[in-house]
Amino acid sequence: MKKFLSLLVVFCAAFLLVACGNKTYEIAVVTDVGQLNDGGFNQGTYEGAVAYAKANNKTCKYYQPANGADATDNDRINAMRQAIENGAKVIVTPGFMQATALQTVAAENPDVKFIFIDGWQLGLANITAVSYKEEESGYLAGYAAVMEGYTKLGGTFGGGGSNAACNRFAYGYVQGIQAAAAKLGKNVEVRISFNYGDAFSASTELQTQISGWYNKGTEVVFSCGGSMLQSVKAAAEETENGKIIGVDVDQSGESERVITSAVKGLAASVQKILGELYEGKWDELLADKCSNLGAADDATGLPTATWRLKNFTVEQYNALFADLKAGKLSISNELPADNMKDVLVWTAISLLTTNTTILFE
Repeated sequence: MKKFLSLLVVFCAAFLLVACGNKTYEIAVVTDVGQLNDGGFNQGTYEGAVAYAKANNKTCKYYQPANGADATDNDRINAMRQAIENGAKVIVTPGFMQATALQTVAAENPDVKFIFIDGWQLGLANITAVSYKEEESGYLAGYAAVMEGYTKLGGTFGGGGSNAACNRFAYGYVQGIQAAAAKLGKNVEVRISFNYGDAFSASTELQTQISGWYNKGTEVVFSCGGSMLQSVKAAAEETENGKIIGVDVDQSGESERVITSAVKGLAASVQKILGELYEGKWDELLADKCSNLGAADDATGLPTATWRLKNFTVEQYNALFADLKAGKLSISNELPADNMKDVLVWTAISLLTTNTTILFE
């Protein structure tokens, strides 16, 4: 009997070890370059997936591709394949750099669903994309800055003028500045640049440029593009009062100089798309489609809980946002050129009103 009980204990222990070792995770998040808790796309996407999983009794795990900031397409492919080996039925991927890996792994695994955050249609029925109406957040940021009292603004944008998301941020930003300037009857100057942002990275050249702007009187700069913020922050902190507008996520924790951020509702959008998937609406709403989300989906806006604006109130912002959400506020998203790095484009935009001077650098 003792021998039987001993064997039973050994068997049960072995069974538990195997069971624990074979735990599966239904929802996977394969991160972009950088760390999970990056205060940006990785973190926002993962928080949305975790929130949905907890609320709906699903399992969720994140996977970081090898080699960190130097991750390759093969690293991303391997991370996605590992997620599928661990039981993933849905893989959520933040960031435009995931496209090649997604096409490879989705073609191999037609029964797995893939959600491409900040992406576009990739021609496969098991991939859905989510894009954002960046012009809305850009507009709100520009409008808020002018209503706060700033009359000399700047904006530095990643992608060298060819990144659609950054271009929409820029176009919305200028429209918001113009609208607020007209409302207040003020003359406003705004400096715009797509230089030094091709790789969305910090650089000494970018810091030098933005330092020059602050020294010429620019009061607040919209930093739109990944780690470009580090250069803008360094330039701002060299001045007495230089301010910053952050992008994509609430970047108020990066520096006390950040007065607000033009955000995308990453967590909210992930929960929305996962909800539609699990409600059985994949074929109807998501398969090889791109959901373009905005204020109506709580996917664009400004984070009022942490902003450092004093004159433009949360109540005023909420009223403006309500108009945008209800479709009463019109913001153009029809970019005047594929490549916004064009002096003639910004000259044309500056003629839309007589109270805004655009300096293209």
